[in-house]
Amino acid sequence: MSAAPRPESDAADLPRPLAGRTVLVTRPSAQASSLTRLLDAAGARVLEIPTIVIEPPESWEPLDQALDRLGDFTWVIFTSVNGVGMVARRLEERGGSWSTIGGKSVAGIGPATAAALDAHGVAVTVVPAEYRAEGLIARLRGKIGGNDRVLLPRAAETRDLLVRELSRLAAEVVEVPVYRTLRAPDAGRRLREALGSGTVDVVTFTSSSTVRGVLDLLPEEERARWLGGVTIASIGPITAATVAHYGLTTHVMPHEYTIPALAKAIAEHFARPGGRTAAASRRSRRDLDDRRS
Repeated sequence: MSAAPRPESDAADLPRPLAGRTVLVTRPSAQASSLTRLLDAAGARVLEIPTIVIEPPESWEPLDQALDRLGDFTWVIFTSVNGVGMVARRLEERGGSWSTIGGKSVAGIGPATAAALDAHGVAVTVVPAEYRAEGLIARLRGKIGGNDRVLLPRAAETRDLLVRELSRLAAEVVEVPVYRTLRAPDAGRRLREALGSGTVDVVTFTSSSTVRGVLDLLPEEERARWLGGVTIASIGPITAATVAHYGLTTHVMPHEYTIPALAKAIAEHFARPGGRTAAASRRSRRDLDDRRS
């Protein structure tokens, strides 16, 4: 007699590579749920401690002026979901519409940004294979030139590579700040409590801002001790480079720079015997350091 099909309710009994692991998610609260859900499905205990918050720019005037002159632009380039969200917010506040932006050539830094634009009815012309500024520039070569005027709504503080490279393509670039990243209230206390407990296995970084948000809260001379026994997972090479700037090492980085790929890479890391052994070794060294201190 054949066995009865396994009921869906038994899904929780399936192997979960992150069972018994605690993962710290440092994304802003409004964006943390997608990563938390994926990690939870892999068995992790997730601690959400947002170290940064996304706030409007100090002034909407530069964006308002650009929106009033959208007819002057041939391209609009979005480099984050946050940028899409803040432009949407301002359009709604002004009683505007996405239709004028949708009539332009539109580029998005990656699939999440493209999906956010699609939700507003905007078709994205260009999405790079590599979801960072360098990949976007590579895709835009031959498409943007001296007759183009580009609107670039993005964070107030960010890398200038995109502006510099677009200018080298002879395009005129109008960069407008549409949001700021600020330190989250009470993040330092919560972060030190979590790391000091010795139970955190993984710290996730989904942007350079989250790296700075965590590491600027820890005294420089104590960062290695706080994070020496913890696996650091970075979403991509730019984020990993920021981690390295602080003298630390990224242990996990996906080949595709997306939230689902990051969660999968963390799960695969701990599913490998070597990943579990390395984590246990780091934790043992941390415990020994704590006993010595």
